[in-house]
Formats: sequence, C-alpha cells, structure tokens
Amino acid sequence: MGGAVSAGEDNDELIDNLKEAQYIRTELVEQAFRAIDRADYYLEEFKENAYKDLAWKHGNIHLSAPCIYSEVMEALDLQPGLSFLNLGSGTGYLSSMVGLILGPFGVNHGVELHPDVIEYAKQKLDFFIRTSDSFDKFDFCEPSFVPGNCLELSPDCSQYDRVYCGAGVQKEHEDYMKSLLKVGGILVMPLEEKLTKITRTGPSAWETKKILAVSFAPLVQPRRSESGKSRLVQLPPLAVRSLQDLARIAIRGAIKKVIHQEAVSRNGDGLKATPRFKRRRVRRRRMETIVFLDKEVFASRISNPSEDNSCEGLGEEQREEDEQSPAEMKPEPPVNFLREKVLSLPLPDPLKYYLLYYRDKVL
Repeated sequence: MGGAVSAGEDNDELIDNLKEAQYIRTELVEQAFRAIDRADYYLEEFKENAYKDLAWKHGNIHLSAPCIYSEVMEALDLQPGLSFLNLGSGTGYLSSMVGLILGPFGVNHGVELHPDVIEYAKQKLDFFIRTSDSFDKFDFCEPSFVPGNCLELSPDCSQYDRVYCGAGVQKEHEDYMKSLLKVGGILVMPLEEKLTKITRTGPSAWETKKILAVSFAPLVQPRRSESGKSRLVQLPPLAVRSLQDLARIAIRGAIKKVIHQEAVSRNGDGLKATPRFKRRRVRRRRMETIVFLDKEVFASRISNPSEDNSCEGLGEEQREEDEQSPAEMKPEPPVNFLREKVLSLPLPDPLKYYLLYYRDKVL
C-alpha cells in the first residue's frame, strides 16, 4: 500500500514530500530517512520505483511504503540507548534507520522468517557500513538478525523498550505481543487493519491509539516440527562492549566535537546544515494503490493528511529554476570530515583504520 505522496526523483525529494504531507514530523526521523537511501535496499532492476510511495515485493523480499515507515518511526518515539525488537525485520531498512537513532549503547534485534531475506539484509547492512558517509555522521547501533517465527520466541527472552511487527497481527496474538514490552515501552503493529500504537503504562495497564488504516499480509502461523515441538527462537544476548570498543566510541565522539567546534568558529553556527540545491515544488495528490502480496490482493486508498490543491506560483518558481545556471543546480559533493580528521592524526595506519571500522573510502 502507499501512494499518499508524490514520487521523488531521489531519496531527498521523497523525504521532502513526506515532510510536506506531515508523515515525517520530527528532526530525528527526518535525519534517519535522509541518511539511508531507500534505493539501496532494492534489487538493481527495480530501483526505478524506489522513490515512489509504494510497497515493493519480490519473492520473499518486501519493503513497506515510505509513508508507512514514516508513521512507524514517528510512533515509536525512538531515543538513544533504547532497546528495539523488529518482528519481521525483512531487508533491514527500518532496523538500520532505527539504529542511527539508538546510538552505540542501544539494542537492535530483528527476527525474520525467511533465511534468504536475512542473508539479503546482512548484505545490505554490510554495504551501508562499508560505503556510506552517514555511518560516520551518526553513532550507529548495528542490528542483529536471527531466523525464525516471531510467534515462537523463547519464553526467557528479554523485554524491549520498543517493538514493531511488520505483519498483520491477529487479535488472539495481541497479548503475546504486549508481553514483549517493558513498562513504559511502545509497541507498533498492524492490528485489525489498523496501524496501532500501544504504550505499556504499568504492569497491567495499556494505552492504545489507532494511527492509520493499513493492509498487511497476516503473520505466518508456527509449524510444528516432526517431534511435535515448536522451534523456539533464541534472541541475541545483551552483549557487553569491550574496553577497546568503548575507547573507539569515545575517541570518535571526541573528534566529532572538535569538528563541530571548528564549524562553529568557521560559520558562527555549527548547526546549519549544508544547503541542498533548490527543488521543484511538488503537489500532493490522492492516489489509489493496489498491492499484490503472494496470491492475495489488497486495494487501499489513503488520503493525504492535508490537501493542497493550489498551483499558484508554480509557473513562476519553474521559470526561476530554469534560469539558474547548471553550476547553481549541482549539489556540492559531501565531505566526510570525520574520516579526513582521523586519517590526518599522527597514529599508526592500523589504528586509524580501526577507528574507521575498516570502512572503504567512498568515491
């Protein structure tokens, strides 16, 4: 499902449209969406559709529509240091965006039914860590993915601050999902054709809010083994970071502070973002979308949170944009200041590359 906002020409324009339509409402969520290019999680032959507000499915690989992920990220109310469990973690796109907000002392676990999708998610995660400059702009909580049915989690698994389920939850599994939450935690899941936010306000107290009408394929029910026993899913243990790893986090943090102070001295305001080249104004429109999931077809219509039927001034803005020179329209190449600063330090090369997580240089 999807189609709530206009397509973008690139990832930034898609995010601009989601912001304009009020699906993205907070700065943390916007930063996470801009940091990870949605197209990187598509197969090469389908990338032309990456910036449309549509769900995509190929075999077992599935991505929800950008407007759905936006509502999920906003509803989760993520903060650094929280623990997150993604049930039906899929390509790892959502888990990676969440990891940018959780930071190095968070917990980021995913459970995925299909082993081939876990392998796909690990490849995409490895590509992001090795090549994306966004990895150095954030303190990343790397997600861990385990195979299995999310309805068969081991009874002794830890509870989490935030939980998301990416498949339709039947009413009989609602209490099971709630049991995964810590007190004060937030659960977001499709429940009875509504994207639903449930907050655990006490040991036996809950607040429920319906966010959006959605159509998700239902959770796959567990299959018993030949012995008749269920296959319990063991989640990753809550690992304690090594002193060496903590030192790397601290050094990178100290270098980022130096870079920020230099930016303040240079510009007078280190918080100013690098301006992006001017984009054409995009009208939101209402669209109907038909989504094919396996043999089932879901037809869904989502209205924009606010309608903008005015095109006044569009022609003038277009003329102004056309008058700009090619040099003005071309965005400046990004600079990875952290990488440059680390490489300039009077340290042995192996230590420099350790501080950079042995990442490839982005060309």
